[in-house]
Parts: sequence; structure tokens; C-alpha cells
Amino acid sequence: MLLNGNQIQLPNNVLQTGRVVTIGLGAIILAPILIPAVARASKPLVKVAIKSGILLYENSKGAIAEATEVIQDMVAEAKVEFDSSRQNSSDS
Repeated sequence: MLLNGNQIQLPNNVLQTGRVVTIGLGAIILAPILIPAVARASKPLVKVAIKSGILLYENSKGAIAEATEVIQDMVAEAKVEFDSSRQNSSDS
């Protein structure tokens, strides 16, 4: 911008504020169009992720139950061994 032959420079923060306002207005204008479109496009992906999670859960239930049983057996054996060694040390 020229004023009496001299160039006026706007401060950077004014220019940056103008850009932010422009981007904000653009987002406000485009949001009603973009949000439903993104929701429609992402719905199949979300459903696939949910199905994969269900499948993973169903497949891991058996493995988790088996691992729990093995751990419970080991804890029971360790308790028996502990009690046995405790009894032996008290008998001595």
C-alpha cells in the first residue's frame, strides 16, 4: 500500500491475524460439507476396526483362559512347595 509515495508495511501480527481469520471463516463455511462427507467415508473403516477388535477378543478369550489356568496351577504348586519347605525347616 502506498501513502504519499511511501510504502506502509503492516506488522506481521496483523497479517497473521488476517490469515487466521480467513482460515477460520473457511473452516466454518466448509465444516457442514466436510464433516458429513468424512463421517460417511470413515464409517466403513470404523466398522472394520470394530469387527477386528471383536475377532481379536473372541480369539484371545481361549488363550487367556488357558494362560490363567496355567498360572493358577503354578501358584498352587508354588504354595505347596513353600508350605512343604516351611514345614521341613520347622521340623529341623
